[in-house]
Amino acid sequence: MCESGLGARARRLPSTGEAAIARPHTPLLSRDLIARTALALVDRHGPDGASIRRVAARLGVNPASLYNHVPNRAAMVEDVRALVSAPIDSQPLRELPWEDALRAWGRSYRRAFARHARVVPLLMTERASAPVLLAQYEDFAAAAEAAGWTLRDVIPLLTAFESFILGSVLDMSGPAVVFDPTGQEEAFPRFSAAFDTLADEDPEDPVATRAFELGLDMLIASARPR
Repeated sequence: MCESGLGARARRLPSTGEAAIARPHTPLLSRDLIARTALALVDRHGPDGASIRRVAARLGVNPASLYNHVPNRAAMVEDVRALVSAPIDSQPLRELPWEDALRAWGRSYRRAFARHARVVPLLMTERASAPVLLAQYEDFAAAAEAAGWTLRDVIPLLTAFESFILGSVLDMSGPAVVFDPTGQEEAFPRFSAAFDTLADEDPEDPVATRAFELGLDMLIASARPR
């Protein structure tokens, strides 16, 4: 006997379980996924994590597949920069008085990069061109001009703040205290006495945040055109 048409169709069509098994178990490759994977690898391994080969291996694809989404490693690094920079709040530069704006922006900048401190050396190897960051630089430039700075001085001023902020982030990634005069107190009595005062501070953060706030205050105090 011949099978009915309905029976034949039922035999040919996959079951619901078979259809589910046929679906891909990994997310579709995208530029955003590549950037987030690279950032996660840098957080774990440092700048060496941001290699095309390593990112591809983590995603379980051929390295050549990444080039369908990013033109080169430099572009991938810029995408990482965009991810890290996105939480920085530059709105204070548009709305607050100059000194208050610098303080709020500087703190926001440090918080954003403190979540990914190991990315800082990597980003220093490439020029910054991520639109999300350039939009923040635009706010800085406009606020600096409004405060009386010339366009010629805007980039050096921005660089001074960024160098300080990113240096502070790197400081957070090292030991809580980088000094140790133990055993040399007689040779260096004043410094040793200053070192001893750290025993009264928060053991998790005895220096870094206070140093950042002190340095930020000093920079802001000099942030008016001469």
